[in-house]
Formats: sequence, C-alpha cells, structure tokens
Amino acid sequence: MKQLLFIIVVFIYASVSAQYWQQKVDYTMSVGLDAETAVYTGDQKLVYTNNSPETLKKVFYHLYFNAFQPESDMAIRLKNGGDKNRRFKISLDSLSADQSGYLKVFNLKQDGKRVQIKESGTILEVTLNEPLPSGKSTVLELDFEGHVPDVIRRAGKNSEEGVAFSMAQWYPKLSEYDVDGWNTDPYTGREFHGVWGNFDVKITLNKDFIVGGSGYLQNANEIGKGYSDRKRSKSKKGEITWHFIAPNVHDFTFAADPDYIHDIYPGPNNVDLHFFYKNDPEIIENWKKLQPITAELMEYFNNKIGPYPYKQYSVIQGGDGGMEYAMCTLITGGRKFSSLVGVTAHELAHSWFQFVLATNETKHEWMDEGFTTFISTLAVNMVLKENKEFPLMNSYNGYFTLANSRVEQPQATNANRYHFNRAYESTAYNKGAVFLGQLGYIIGTVNLFKALQIYYNEYKFKHPLPNDIRRIAERISGIQLRWYLTDWTQTTNKIDYAVESVVNEKTGTKINLKRIGLMPMPLDVLIKYKDGSQEFYYIPITLMRGEKENPYNAPWNVEKDWSWSNPNYTFSIDRRTEDIELIIVDPTYYMADVDRENNTFINE
Repeated sequence: MKQLLFIIVVFIYASVSAQYWQQKVDYTMSVGLDAETAVYTGDQKLVYTNNSPETLKKVFYHLYFNAFQPESDMAIRLKNGGDKNRRFKISLDSLSADQSGYLKVFNLKQDGKRVQIKESGTILEVTLNEPLPSGKSTVLELDFEGHVPDVIRRAGKNSEEGVAFSMAQWYPKLSEYDVDGWNTDPYTGREFHGVWGNFDVKITLNKDFIVGGSGYLQNANEIGKGYSDRKRSKSKKGEITWHFIAPNVHDFTFAADPDYIHDIYPGPNNVDLHFFYKNDPEIIENWKKLQPITAELMEYFNNKIGPYPYKQYSVIQGGDGGMEYAMCTLITGGRKFSSLVGVTAHELAHSWFQFVLATNETKHEWMDEGFTTFISTLAVNMVLKENKEFPLMNSYNGYFTLANSRVEQPQATNANRYHFNRAYESTAYNKGAVFLGQLGYIIGTVNLFKALQIYYNEYKFKHPLPNDIRRIAERISGIQLRWYLTDWTQTTNKIDYAVESVVNEKTGTKINLKRIGLMPMPLDVLIKYKDGSQEFYYIPITLMRGEKENPYNAPWNVEKDWSWSNPNYTFSIDRRTEDIELIIVDPTYYMADVDRENNTFINE
C-alpha cells in the first residue's frame, strides 16, 4: 500500500512539474551614474514571486559587468576557443582598471533581514533566510556599485562612434528559474535569459545627457529633450533624474549621450518610434530616412507575426554592432543606408522573437536569432523593394558552408559550448533561418505563416521551447514533424538527394532517386517536357504521416511514401524519356540539399 501511495505521489508531482510555469519579478531601482568616473551606484528592491511547484532555498543573480575583467571566464574562454571571436577587438587581459568593468552587491536583505551571499564571477548565489514556498513572494533589497567598461561587447562606455554610455545588463539581474532549473551559466559574451516582470527605474546623471531605452518616460514634461515640447529641463541643478516604467518585460536597458539628436516618428497602431543618434552630419540624412522605413518594418512584422504589444520602441545609436533589448535596440549608426536598414530590421524583429517570445537564448539561440534572420530578411526584401526571387539565399549558403566545414556541432548545443565561434554564428543565424524556410517547404508557406501567428498568440510573454513551434506546425498542417525537429536540431545529419538514373520503358519512364545524406526529406520533383508542359511529383516520407497541398500552379501527382530506412526510391511516369527535357529535385531551393549538382537530370 505504501509503495502504491509513493507511486501515486511521484506521478502527481511529475505531472505538476511538467506543466508550464514562469516566475515573476517586480524591480524598483534608483541609480546614479557619474559621467567622469563611469562609476554608478544604486539600490534595488525586487519583489520575487515563486510560481514554480517547488520551494526555493536559494536564488541567483547575474553580475554581467564582472565578465569585463582580466582572467574572467569570458577572458579565459576567448583565449581557448577554436578560433578568434571577431566580435572582440581587444584582449580582456590587457584591460586597464579604467577599461574594465565590475558590479558589486552590498547589504542584500530578504524581507528586511541580511542574507548570506557568495560571488563567483558573473553569478551571485544567495542563500535565503526563509525558503520561498510555491505561490508565495518575497522582497529582496540590495545596494550595488558598478564600473562601466569600455565597449568591448555590446555594453560599455565610449563606443567607437563616440557614444558615451551603452548600459545593457548593468544591474544585478535575477536569474531565471524554470523547468530546467536555475539559469546560472557564467557570462562569456553570448546570450541572455531573464524573468518576466515590471521595471520602475530612476536614472540620475549630468543634465547635459539625453537618455533613451526601455520603458515609458514618466516625467517627460520635466525633462524635455525631445520627449516633450519643453526646450530645457526644469532642473536647475547639475543633474537630472529620468523616471522610466517598463511593464511586462524581462530586461531593462538605456543609453546616454550629451550629443544625441532625438526624433519621434509615428509608427503603426499609435506606437511612438524614438530615434537617438549622434549629431554627426555624415549620418543624419540616413537616420532621417530610416524613420519611415522602421514604421514599414514594424507594420510588416505586425501583419506576418502579430501586433507589437507596447506603445514605444527606440532605435538607439550605441554598442558595438546591433543587439536587441526590451522595447529598444542599440546599433552602430555610421553605416551605409542599406546596412542601417538591415540591422534595424533584424533588431526590431527581435521584439517578436526574443522580447515577446522569450526563448532561452543560451539553450535555443537558433530560435530567436534564426527566426529573426528569417523574418527580417523577408521584410527588408519588401520594404527596400529588392525583389529577390530567393531572399534567403545568403542564409542557405551560410548553412552550406557550415555543413561542409567539419566544425559543425548540433543546433541543440548550449550557446556557450560551441568550440568554434564561426560554427556558433552560422548555426544560430543561418541554420536557424533555414529551419523556418525549410519548414515552409515541408508544410507549405501558407501553413508556415499561420503557424507563426498562432505561435505568437499562444506563447507571447512566455518562454517557448523548440517543441512548441513544432506542435503548432503539426496542428496546422496535419503533418508529423518530430523527425524534422530531431534531425535538424539535435544532429548534424545532412540532406543530399540525387537523381540516380532515368530509364526508358515500354510504357513510359522509370526514375530512380537516391538518398545520400542521413536526413530524410519529402521531395518535390519537377519534370519539364520538351513540348513546354510541366508537372510535379510529390514524394512524402513515412515519418510525416501526412501530405502538403499543392503549392505550385502545375499538375501535382502524389506518390507513395518513401521509407526513411531505404536509401533508394523508384517511381514511374507515363511519358517516354525522349519527351523529357529536365528533371529537378526541389526547384524552389528551399530544401537545404548540400549538393545540388546531383539534383538534376538534363536530357541532352
């Protein structure tokens, strides 16, 4: 009887723990930034709600700026990777004290009582005085001091383009706790993961500075500086306090510079698009032209994925390239116009694929970077009227280079664990984009975009997993896709099909196909005839347990399923070989076949 009760309890617990849940945070922070010393001090009150089914005895914080020091985990990783990380232009071990960063925590209390803390690089471990039961909240309060590093990676001071402060991941940031446990990987320069909640932030700094970032400015009428019609702030002191509120986000970022131009452009659905850029004559024209384009991009993403859920978004010159943040992005601004549009499109698209659909970037970086690359590439092709027949060509070619490089690791690899930086970059961006492009090939483009819209509606303001997009695509298409998610993301199996032979028969033609690569795929086979007619032969695979509808304006012949276990497949047509001009496997190029030389038969 006792054994039976134990089994029942274990079953119930497993069932509960398997259900989706997410933690909640409410930050209230005040910070003062000294522009001369780049030292900032502040206090933080955090209301933390435990929505997990477990009682928590510890919590963890990220202290990201501690990575920007000699002999940090990030510095060591940079020295021991398989190739040079091109995003880092300076050795961390050569940093002076003024160039380095740090973030220290003091006086940490739980519900008014001091707690035990242990700092280890970029992670702060906190042992709670009182364990936090499921469904309950606790108040964590602390003081902090940080030093802003030079812009070495994403955040810092004095960028190459002269931006004073790019303040990303600057505060003690509570680690996310989810079904996989605590997200406590040391920061080595890759990706982030945060807890959904609300931010109430006050920033005090020299009155000459203009600030842009996450959230809504609460005291715009006092500040002026492009936020209101007021020409000067009300403050007669040497400093101004900026008050921002950012609701239902998982990050808070700001940038500050005394030489910013600040424009506001009307976006779709009454969204204010803010633009902060240096008063540099060489870039002003491009940044003015960028503003209506950004509105078009947002409208495109609204239509293709779902409506942007906030009433503000800021495009800010800062950082060291481009990086997405809550309700804003930091990008370098001294670019050609096409490049400026491209980086803005990519980072804006992250507002959907990362800042509303908040995938754990450390574990599934390909879901946000790849999906963003996919949709932003299509958006740029539209708004710049590039009219590319195959706009994802660069992503596919990038994947092919990766697949043939001998340094590829499975897409499910933790972002910090890639030995080669070029493998990480191509896997996250290129192979991730190909995942969606190829999914459209498997289930049909119409079904793909239906799936993306449902994915957005069902998982916005959550932390979706790879299986979530797979199950929605299955629901929409009626096609089983576990095989696709498994092979594409958990292995380095490649796709390679060939037209092996074409044999004339008495009543028609026998066509022999061969699967050379290890990854099975359904095939769209186009046959063109010398009389100008053409038709498609569609070959599903048994693993799909379904078929896609005809996506072409041509006859569509559905053949028997191809078993994944058999490398050979034969089908026949009722036309003689001499009637055939051309046979080609996947004329759309959306199937990522690594060797397309053997995909075609030409009857010469």
